[in-house]
Amino acid sequence: MSKKNIVLDAILKQGTLPLFFYKDPEVSLQITRTLYKAGIRVFEYTNRGAAALQNFKVLKQALANGDMPGLELGIGTIKSLQEAEVFIAAGADFIVSPIVNPEVGKLAAQHNLLWIPGCMTPTEIYTAQQNEAALIKIFPANILGPEFVSSIRDLFAGQLFIPTGGVDLNHDSISTWFKAGVCAVGMGSKLISKSVLENREYDKLYNDTLKLLEIVQTIK
Repeated sequence: MSKKNIVLDAILKQGTLPLFFYKDPEVSLQITRTLYKAGIRVFEYTNRGAAALQNFKVLKQALANGDMPGLELGIGTIKSLQEAEVFIAAGADFIVSPIVNPEVGKLAAQHNLLWIPGCMTPTEIYTAQQNEAALIKIFPANILGPEFVSSIRDLFAGQLFIPTGGVDLNHDSISTWFKAGVCAVGMGSKLISKSVLENREYDKLYNDTLKLLEIVQTIK
């Protein structure tokens, strides 16, 4: 099975895609280990700070050393071709973007990697489809809401969607999104909060991740 399909299957099976960035590499590593310990096998590290590339390399080195076997590690907030090239060279297992940049999609396809572009309109969704986006991120989901997915899913029958930015860590919120037609939910600061990062609240993150996975599996 191709890397693209392996990652897509992992996201569909997991039903959620955690994502975060933090400036400290050791905290980033401990957060990742905590997510893994709770059962996460695919997640997105976001390119949202000067330390993102170096921290990503730290995480990839841990994986190379046999830590967290089977974890698929993607990179998010990729807007340009240059950013994509750098992180693919660093070993990214998949690419997530807040926008639709066809050049990034083509590069991902050349490397047989899953590309998840962010879309806000039907036109953007169509453009993403034309550039082989198997999974599309609804972003910003807090602005668009589940009703947006419900309204457009028949226009794009068979397309897989994942919202990012508008999902709360509770059964009602997650259930509403799945009923609207998404295949998984992105979880950023509602799971890996500023407090969790700055105060090293690893036990809280572990328990919240267990809760998230339990909710998702009861809904799917």
